[in-house]
Amino acid sequence: MTAPSSSTGDPAASRTASSTAPARSGPATERSSRLPATLLPALCVLIVFGAFFVGQFPLGLDDFLTSARHWFLEGGQAAPNAVDKVLWQIRLPRILAGVFVGASLSVAGAAYQGMFRNPLVSPDILGITAGAGLGAMLAIYLGQPVIVIQLAAFCSGLLTVGLVCLVSQAARFHSPTLALVLSGIAIGALCGAGISLAKILADPYRDLPSMTFWMLGALNSVTLDDLLPTLPVMLAGMLPLALLRWRMNLLSLDDEEAQALGVNVRRTRLLFILSATLMTSASVAITGIIGWVGLVIPHIARLWVGPDFRRLLPASLCLGAGFLVLTDTVARTLFPIEVPLGIITACIGAPFFLGLLIRTGDRR
Repeated sequence: MTAPSSSTGDPAASRTASSTAPARSGPATERSSRLPATLLPALCVLIVFGAFFVGQFPLGLDDFLTSARHWFLEGGQAAPNAVDKVLWQIRLPRILAGVFVGASLSVAGAAYQGMFRNPLVSPDILGITAGAGLGAMLAIYLGQPVIVIQLAAFCSGLLTVGLVCLVSQAARFHSPTLALVLSGIAIGALCGAGISLAKILADPYRDLPSMTFWMLGALNSVTLDDLLPTLPVMLAGMLPLALLRWRMNLLSLDDEEAQALGVNVRRTRLLFILSATLMTSASVAITGIIGWVGLVIPHIARLWVGPDFRRLLPASLCLGAGFLVLTDTVARTLFPIEVPLGIITACIGAPFFLGLLIRTGDRR
């Protein structure tokens, strides 16, 4: 299997840092393009369905079918038993959260990598996760309830990206993309300093454990009441990327070339940044900061289906959803205590990414 950078024959696209321009059509490309329509969704569904049966309280298919009939067809009129509670009150919310958060982070990561023409970009490039983390830390420090913590994380993530955009415009760099990245790094560092200060000042018994666990991300405390308000936000962010994903191929070219092909680069890039920011902020608000998903999953999808964003975004969606559900299943099954997802994703993502760097470097 070839590295992503070698899968395109477009001379203009080969000059971009991320090599994410559309590949030339051919037999190999056509065969790979059929994979997301068959194997990837099926793999995602298999992982999601299997997650209902695995855990510290293992269940069988008979348990699942009996409980589903009681819960959905009979309306759960009788008091829920232990199986009902495990399936529909504990595992269902966290599985759904894993699907939507994993899909959102991976699609946002793929979009950022295409917009910034850099395969090392992840959803926190503009300081979103650091800004959301600062808002959550302040809410935890002030002793606010969960809903306020989530709202503070979401709003502060959006405000951080808005501030990054304002600073980048004031800088008046020749390259708007470089101005955005540098502004995001600086403001993200400031938010990181605020997070560290909040952790130092926090009560070590009341607040610090919650802060630490939130910064590493987890799905164990997610309920349907937490998830449902964020779903419209995630879908609103994903819709423009899904409908206009072909334009991402053009953004992978130089701005002048994309303009010559009829794309309003500035407006399109701002729309995609807003969409990816909505998805990332909503995800971080309900699960905390989960790293590596938005960085590694788009690479896996690119190796699988090629760099064409018409196939890459759907593939990233399926892989991200399945990956996070699988990771959460590992976190709640292999260890006697609940392990934060950020630890598991780092243990999986970092070695894979190092191997990818070595492999790509050798081939170049």
